[in-house]
Order: sequence, then structure tokens, then C-alpha cells
Amino acid sequence: MTTLADAPPGTPGEQSGPVAHDPGGRAVLPDVDGVVERDGVALAYEVYGSDHRTTVLLLPTWSIIPSRHWRAQIGHLARHHRVVTFDGRGSGRSGRPVGAAAYTDAEYAADAIAVLDATGTGAAVLVGLSCGATWAVHVAARSPERALGVFAIGPACALGVPDPERERYVWDTRLDTREGWAAYNRYAWTEGGYDDFLAFFFARMFPEPHSTKQIEDGIAWARDVAPETLVDTTAARLGCDGTEVQPLEPLCRLLRCPVTVVHGVQDRIRTWRVGERLAELTGGSLVLLEGSGHGPHARDPVRVNLLLDEFVARVAPPPPRRTTWTRAAHRGPRALYLSSPIGLGHARRDVAIAAELRDRHPGLAIDWLAQHPVTSVLADAGERVHPASAQLANESGHVEAEAGEHDLHAFSAIRRMDEILVSNFMVFADLVREEHYDLVVADEAWDVDHFLHDNPELKRFRFAWLTDFVGWLPMPEGGAREAALTADLNAEMLEQRERHRWVRDRSVFVGNPADVVDAEFGPGLPRIRDWTAAEFDFAGYVTGFDPARLGGTEELRAELGAAPGQPLCLVTVGGSGVGGSLLRRVLDAVPLARRLLPELRVAVVTGPRIDPRSLPELPGVRTVGYLPELHRYLAACDVAVVQGGLTTCMELTALNKPFVYVPLRRHFEQNLHVRRRLEQYGAGRCLPYEEAADPDALAAALVGELGRDVRYRPVETDGAARAAALLAELL
Repeated sequence: MTTLADAPPGTPGEQSGPVAHDPGGRAVLPDVDGVVERDGVALAYEVYGSDHRTTVLLLPTWSIIPSRHWRAQIGHLARHHRVVTFDGRGSGRSGRPVGAAAYTDAEYAADAIAVLDATGTGAAVLVGLSCGATWAVHVAARSPERALGVFAIGPACALGVPDPERERYVWDTRLDTREGWAAYNRYAWTEGGYDDFLAFFFARMFPEPHSTKQIEDGIAWARDVAPETLVDTTAARLGCDGTEVQPLEPLCRLLRCPVTVVHGVQDRIRTWRVGERLAELTGGSLVLLEGSGHGPHARDPVRVNLLLDEFVARVAPPPPRRTTWTRAAHRGPRALYLSSPIGLGHARRDVAIAAELRDRHPGLAIDWLAQHPVTSVLADAGERVHPASAQLANESGHVEAEAGEHDLHAFSAIRRMDEILVSNFMVFADLVREEHYDLVVADEAWDVDHFLHDNPELKRFRFAWLTDFVGWLPMPEGGAREAALTADLNAEMLEQRERHRWVRDRSVFVGNPADVVDAEFGPGLPRIRDWTAAEFDFAGYVTGFDPARLGGTEELRAELGAAPGQPLCLVTVGGSGVGGSLLRRVLDAVPLARRLLPELRVAVVTGPRIDPRSLPELPGVRTVGYLPELHRYLAACDVAVVQGGLTTCMELTALNKPFVYVPLRRHFEQNLHVRRRLEQYGAGRCLPYEEAADPDALAAALVGELGRDVRYRPVETDGAARAAALLAELL
């Protein structure tokens, strides 16, 4: 069955529950999206993983952020459990009543019961962050039949634990300073200091280094909440504006369900002593996270997800299942291969490397954890795609949703893919926990490399990392902000490698030292080329074919509509769906090019994620979809117009074909890393999209390249064998 997770745009498919993709960067879409009204307040809720028997209720927290703050948990939990979330009153899509009386703890607890009722939920595991822990206690104490257990993260409960730094300032008194916790003040919020408070608060919530994304998300969400609403929520919690706060300690002592409290030792919003006290009063377990702040579910999501797994399994044991264990003496070598789904280049080279690896280890079994469009290449090659792949959130869909007209801010798109990357890593973590692999090969599987370094205790296999570029680089138009963000991400990677060098058993660069950009990772950081030379083995480029052995080009030319003697231009934009704009610009230029060269024939290859039927039909043009062996068709053409992706450009370089390449605007890899490499080979003509969008300029460039005699630097033909030799040493 084809699902939306696997289907390219324009292909009919069925939504398959928690693996569907959302253009807003979501890893999963809800099965149910509803609203229940209680006492005139609308409460927006979502239900995921409806087929599972145990429900996990992810409670709201302080109204400064909506339920989207649980995004790093939902995808993983929904693969194993039924998950219910709702925006608390005052935030997200829920109502915003006026007055502190509408925001007492009792109101939030009653809202939780109303959502359980509306979703047909009898009892649930209650998960609360910060203020949400208080509301979980209220629900479990007052309606014990609805609580299977309470899992509290960074509880901000009023339990009499002193906090001198905060308590020196009175929240509902106008102060003569807004420094530090003085910014936590009703008058500061409503009299022009709201943005300053948000910057202060979220920096304190995420004190861990390299937390720029989490801080930005928090501030963006909070700006959707009016300061006056935040005042009402806080007045109710503090017992101001005529409200009363019900003591929590007596309720804690009423709890009879299991309780686990998770608290960051470096929490700068609420000291971990609050969590310690909550665990003591409820008879619960306390898990302290050294180095973590107030939002470990966002900053250390893998660890929190695994703790949640353990807790839910304890309070609601899963049904018995059958497993098989094989004695070591009967095990053959097994490898798990992960190939980046953003484009098809990784898949082509990885299939070639896998074939060479099997030649060195004939008994090697290779499973692939992969998604569309990589699965198209794997199917043609007869490779085994592991069934767990169906649970992956589609990364190509996210990238395509981020793209504009031949415009993809690649760094920002990857940075905003964090929810998807966490969810996909958890799929990987589940798989390698349940099945034994001797070797894991990750070709630019950024999630696996990052989270393994953050959670090195999960490594139970030899691990090899492959990449064809090193270093996140800012585009000039991004200015100082983008330069700072790329440098921060680079610094985090450098620190991870220095801290846990043993996580990678081998780092392989698909190319040669001269192909690496000669730039700094950032101010005060090493030069990328020097660091890469010290850290990586170099396999040379991997094309997966030998140009001297390719034949049958005349048959392929005829298949693409070119008769003997007719010049053939091949146009292709790779495996993602972001190249539609360029295809249309080329088609605009074709009539002009054929006026200059009437015998010209053009073949447009749309790839697996663009429907050929979406393009106009023109004389002299043949449009086709995905071609499994694209390099053979490239060998048959006389000139090509392509995007700036590395694989197609390097295949044309290896084939010594003239070509025009048009990098995606704001795509740092295509404009900086790929262009640097092509310059080393003296290959191709780079045409900015602004020029390519002019039909006359593009037609002239196409015809001009057609007659050019090219002499590129030779591309090695043994790259796959060299890469496989490096990997084989790990088996």
C-alpha cells in the first residue's frame, strides 16, 4: 500500500496515521483534531496513535507556550501509545478568558478531565511540565480513577521550597528595575518590557549551550500570548487579584498511582529541590539530569523519551510478545545502512558501496532504514528495506515545503526539521535496541550522528559516518545572525566529537582533501579543511560506475527522442521536488534555443517526486519521470542543464559532458561546497537563477555549452571500492 509518507506529490495515497508528514515541520499529524467547550472556554485538543490501548495525556504548561512544546515526544509516543494533547486556556488555539479567576489550578485540572471525556479516555498516564505537574497532581488526587500514573518534568509546584533569587522581587508591585528576575513582573509585561522578559525567561529555561533553536521557539510561541493574559495566569497561580491558591502538599499525599519526577540539576527556573520535594510527598521516584535545565524534554529529548517509555511500561505493561534470540555462533554479520533521503545522490553511491562491501564479506546481510525517494533506488537494486522504515517521517516533504521558487534556505530548513529528526532517531533507537547489528553506516543521517553523540550509551555497534561536505556555512545575505547560528551549530558538533570521539569508529569523506572548503567553522574555531583532513578518511568521489564501460547510448538517445546526429540536451533536477521552477524556466527557454539550433532535442527528467504531467508539452521535448540509471542517460546526452546538486554534477564531470548548473538560491551546500568542488575539476558553467529565469540568457548558455570542448579533471572510478574497504575493516 502506498502511503503519504512514501508517495511523491501528485501520487494518490492514503494517510497512514502517525507517519504522515505536515508542511509545518511536524513529524506526525493528529488522527483527531477537535475542540471541547467547558464553561464557555474552548479547549483545542489533538489525538495521535488512536489504535493503541494505553493513553498518554500530555498536559499543558504555563500559558506562555502551547502544546506544540511536546513536539519532540509526540512522534515517538504515538508509535507505541495513544497520545492526547491540548492547548491550555490562554494559549495556542484554546480560548483566552479574562480575569485571574479563570486560570486557577482547579480550572486547568477540570479542563484536563473535560478533554479526557471528550476524547473517550477513561484513564491516562499524566505527563506534566513545570506548572503542568501541579495540574497532574490535582487530577490524580481528585479523580484517581483517571490517572494511571504521573510523570512530572521540572515541576514548578508551590511546595515551600525557598528560591531567594526570585523571591526578592514582588511580582505584583511596580519595581524600579527590570534586571534579572525583576523582569518577572506584571507591570514590566504590560508597560513595554514583555519582549525583554521573554528573552530573559527562555534563556533561563534553556541554559544549556547551543540552545538557540529552543530559545527562539519559546519566544515565538510566547509572542502569540498577550501580556494581559499572562498576567491573569500568573495572578491565579500566586493568589493575586482575588484568587486563592489551594495548598498542594495535602493533595500530593493523596496520590496512590506511580509517580516519577524528572528534574534538571541546572534548572534556573525552579530548583531541582522542588522535584525532590514532590517525589518525597508522593512516594515517587526522582531522576536528576545533570547538566539539564528547565526544558529537558526539548533539549534532551531522547533521554526524556526513553524515561517516558520506561514509566509507561511500568504503569501499563504491554501485552506479551514473541521474540527470537540467536546464539552468537549462528549469527552472520549484519549491517544497517541509513541513506539521507534529501535527493537521490546518497542512495546511488550507497548502493554501490554496499555492493562492494558484500564482495568483501559475502555473508553480510544489509538492512536499509530509508524513506522515499531513496526507497525507489533501493527497490530497483533489489535491496531489503527494513519494515521499520514505514515509521519514518518524510524529510524530503519537509524540505519541499520550505522551498520557494528555486529557493531553499537549506540551513534553516534543516534547523526547522528538529522535530522530524528526533522522531526518526527514536525509530532508529528502537530498531537497534530490538535487533542486533554489527555495523551501522550513516550517510548524512544527521539525526543519528547528533543524538548518538548526545546519548553515547545507546551505541551498541560499530558506527561509520559518511558525508560529502563538512561545515554549516552562512550565505552572505543571512548577515550576522546566520553567521552566528551556523558557527554555533558547528561548535556543538566539534565539541561532541572532542567529547566522545569513540562514537564514530570511522568518518569517511566522499571526496578528496582539496574538495573541502577552505573556510573557518566560525570565529575562533578551526579551519574546516584542516580539521576534516585530521578527522576523516578520504574515499575519493563515488560515482558507482566506470564511464569507459558504458554503452548503448544510441538506443538511449532514441528513447529520449533524439535521432542520429541530432544534439540532445538532458534537463534534470535531482530526486527532491524542489526543482519544478527550474524545469519550467528551461521549458520557457527551449523554443528560443531551438531557433538558434532547430535540430536540438530536449529530454526533461522530473525524478520521483515531480509529476511529469504537471509540465507543459512542447515540440522537440520529451518529458519522463524517474529513471533508475540516470547516469546512463547523462552519458547519452550532448549537454545538460541541472540543479546544483553534487551527484548529478559530478556524474556529468566524470562523463566529461558540458553542462549548465543552476544552484538553488540560499542553498549553502550547492552555492559554496558543491561549487568549490566543481571548480577543482574545472567542470560546468554556474548560472545564477536570476539569469536562468531570463529565457534568452538560458537559451544562449545552453547552446553555448553544447559546442564547448571540455577537459575536466578525471574523476576516480574506484571510490565505492575505497569506501567499502574502509567500512569492511569495522566488520
